[in-house]
Amino acid sequence: MAKKNSAKTDKKSKAPLEPQAVKERKKAPAAPVETPVEAAAVEKPVAESEPAAKAVEATAAESEPAAEVTAAEPVEEAPAPEPVCTSPRRSVAFIGSECYPFVKTGGLGGVMYALPKALVKQNCDVKVILPRYKCIPWEYQEKMIYRGAFNMDLCADGRSYYVGIMEYVWDGVVYDFIDNEEFFSSGNPYTNLIDDIPKYCYFAKAALAALNYMDWIPDIIHCHDWQAALIPVYLRTKFVNTKLTTAKTILTIHNLRFQGIYNIPTIRYWSGLPDYVFNKDALKTGRNDANMLKGGLTYANAITTVSQTYAGEIQSAWYGETLDAHLRYHAGKLRGIVNGIDYDIWNPETDACLPAGYNTSNVLEKKRENKRKLQEELGLVQDDGKFVIGLISRLTNQKGLDLVNAILPQVVDDYTQVVVLGSGDKVYEDSFRYYENACKGRVCANIMYDEARSHRIYAGADALLVPSQFEPCGLTQLIAMHYGTIPIVRETGGLKDTVEPYDMRNNSGNGFTFDRYDAGLLLDAINRAKAFYFDQRKHWDEMVLRDMEKDLSWENSAKQYKDLYLSLT
Repeated sequence: MAKKNSAKTDKKSKAPLEPQAVKERKKAPAAPVETPVEAAAVEKPVAESEPAAKAVEATAAESEPAAEVTAAEPVEEAPAPEPVCTSPRRSVAFIGSECYPFVKTGGLGGVMYALPKALVKQNCDVKVILPRYKCIPWEYQEKMIYRGAFNMDLCADGRSYYVGIMEYVWDGVVYDFIDNEEFFSSGNPYTNLIDDIPKYCYFAKAALAALNYMDWIPDIIHCHDWQAALIPVYLRTKFVNTKLTTAKTILTIHNLRFQGIYNIPTIRYWSGLPDYVFNKDALKTGRNDANMLKGGLTYANAITTVSQTYAGEIQSAWYGETLDAHLRYHAGKLRGIVNGIDYDIWNPETDACLPAGYNTSNVLEKKRENKRKLQEELGLVQDDGKFVIGLISRLTNQKGLDLVNAILPQVVDDYTQVVVLGSGDKVYEDSFRYYENACKGRVCANIMYDEARSHRIYAGADALLVPSQFEPCGLTQLIAMHYGTIPIVRETGGLKDTVEPYDMRNNSGNGFTFDRYDAGLLLDAINRAKAFYFDQRKHWDEMVLRDMEKDLSWENSAKQYKDLYLSLT
């Protein structure tokens, strides 16, 4: 049976600066008459379709003002230059279905934004390719520059489809948007598999055809999740006679539960892929279905996922979502690299969403101030002495919310408050609304996603709850630690890799954990955290400082990806 994929688009908390190449240009020009181009053929673009980065460099060189020396002004010492990465340069095409701030429904959108930016600092030339959804805010769309268009054969019957390329340059990264109103006119990036299967068959092939059209041949094509998983398959079949065959492919699994499964005739028709790829070692799954992610795993040169523990877990029947045997077969090219967080967005010292910014020198005082303001904002009893637990999550069974529901009456007492932020399954939404009414002043259920409010919960809460059934990486626990909020997590996936359980004997660790998926063990972890907060406050405050000092940035992860790129090329 086909698996459904749905999510709601997050609100944006930070907008990029106006791209360099379009400072004076507010609207994209009208598209010229499209030029038919075969998908598998390499065609040199005309001068106007060169990537914007080159134009930016040229403009910068021409407009550099002559230096002026004034005797009356003192000569200032030039600032020390930033360290230069000496690692060999590599070109990387990132291809995925979403990217902050243009469109973001979950962790994938954050990774697609932050990792390319970090890779630029690792001496990588990065281009990100995305669908041009209608839901992308106009403030970004109006600044996109038209880079060309062509026609591409797609389906098994050779139907031709328009492919437009719109470009946006920001922070050293070139974003190319694939334009086609027939596929990308929906209000949300993901609707249902009946529509999503054709949409992402088109996107995968169009992304490769666009690289050919622009004559931009990367060393690495880095694909993300099932929506881009057909790219390695196309590259080794339909694009085998193009310059792109020199590129190596990496497929990153962000959440194995979503795979792009549908019946073989439908995927065979829309993809136009040859019959021989629909076998049990590639796309075929079960009796009559095709699995787009499985096909990508087969043909990719390397497979990554977003934590070391999750890389091992998905090779087991419990976590493998029916692909465990396939992943064990390809284990030699599978590795886990944990995500980071973007310090430009998540920084308690400069966070404009907070009533009071803070750092390690004043966190203990300022967190109390943020707690009081959060309690006031949410209608909770204002008391510095309360133990405030935050839960920021999609409200789905994956996130362990059945455990939370089972024990919440035992958690909430005269000394404890619980703040929930998120939306999802109705059963959990209604349950948290019930507890808010039943425990007024002690429970607050924010059944929504509010980006700014999430920042204030991270800053104002004492602890953050992440009791997931499975968690490929998890970002909430990383953000919480950076904001001096102690995580309470289940030992699974990236949660296990990033949260070290507190050890009383050595006064070490940075959170509280439990292993088996059990409500009683979750309650025990919460009670241990509460007791530690009230009885060992000095050591609790030491843990807060340890968490804030921990390097959770993308720099280390980007270095690991760069090493992987170098090993493949």
